[in-house]
Amino acid sequence: MTTFWILAAGLVVASLAVLLRPLLRSGGAGVARDAQRDSNVRILREQLAELDAELAAGTLAADQHAAARAEIERRVLDETRDPEVAIAARPARGAAAALAVLLPVSAALIYLALGNRDAVDSVLARAPSEATAQDVETLVERLAERMREQPDDPEGWALLGRSYASMGRFEPARDAYAKAVALVPDNPSLLADYADTLAMAQGRRLQGEPERLVLRALEIEPDHLKALLLAGAAAMERGDHAAAVERWSRAKQVAPPDSPLASGLDEGLRQARAAAGLPADDAASAAQGAGVPAASLQVRVTLAPALAARVQPDDTVFVFARAAEGPRAPLAIARLRAAELPATVTLDDTTAMSPQMRLSSFPQVVVAARVSRSGEATPQPGDLEGRSDVAVAPGPAVTVGVEIAQVRP
Repeated sequence: MTTFWILAAGLVVASLAVLLRPLLRSGGAGVARDAQRDSNVRILREQLAELDAELAAGTLAADQHAAARAEIERRVLDETRDPEVAIAARPARGAAAALAVLLPVSAALIYLALGNRDAVDSVLARAPSEATAQDVETLVERLAERMREQPDDPEGWALLGRSYASMGRFEPARDAYAKAVALVPDNPSLLADYADTLAMAQGRRLQGEPERLVLRALEIEPDHLKALLLAGAAAMERGDHAAAVERWSRAKQVAPPDSPLASGLDEGLRQARAAAGLPADDAASAAQGAGVPAASLQVRVTLAPALAARVQPDDTVFVFARAAEGPRAPLAIARLRAAELPATVTLDDTTAMSPQMRLSSFPQVVVAARVSRSGEATPQPGDLEGRSDVAVAPGPAVTVGVEIAQVRP
């Protein structure tokens, strides 16, 4: 539960609200358009916050999160683009359109473009398909250079931290967030972002300074959703399952109802309650007592002794179910740390990767487990894996055993 790459949704959206307005605004009657843009920014904030929180809860893989985030921001940009503005295509508005092209460092791009647009005109002039990773790297480094020249800008440091984190460069991201927090020490979102990035930089561990920062954020804003999620994860990491139940129960109250995040929290709470020896949630118990049909699997995951020496305690273990016949995408997924093996996890519709692809939608599934040294959901050579011997039909009393006994070529 420590692989929590949550991006700074609140800060980024606030920055976008400020940055997109001068880029997209045309002369005359801009008031109505501004109101529409403000509304779209609010929608963007809600959707991005939900995506980030799903990633934090472990119900969304990092690559899926990045793709969904890019699509949401592209859609909002499309909605806010005026027809006459699209025809005029002024360079500044070209920079705004580039937000959807150069994600996940779009905020840094626009921030840099506003300060020194000549530095990025050559990149913005290219077709979207020609924008390269090197272009992105160059833009981020130019933002870093700007911050060295203007070190008293907390928003700039936060954008730089987010850009580095999006690129997987967690140590410079940590340093950038540290400078932002030094300038604005009482911003709970900054504190939570700093804690998350610091945890990633120290091997995905929330213990120590990351947890201290999270608790400080909660002192300032007790209902801060990201801080609550991280606090619960930190509690699970140190084995304080009752504290995790408390934090995640509060997060469930704050999270958007009937959202994938809320469902993911239900699963996390079920596991935390079981580990703490607490009774099941009343709502869940009532649903089961009422005879609500359940498509679920209890998966017992073990590691072959011959492979034990190849596994580190903090390695991520993904447990997932796929349709026996049909799409290869996982229907349900759970994650844990290798140190928790052997373990039993529950796969059901609350752990679905997509509302359209659920465990209950397929008559038979195959269950598999994989140890990932990188922490990424995408399989890599050298990962350790195993799968069930036969396809099974999901049901409330079905138990499946999976032994991780193979090395992925």
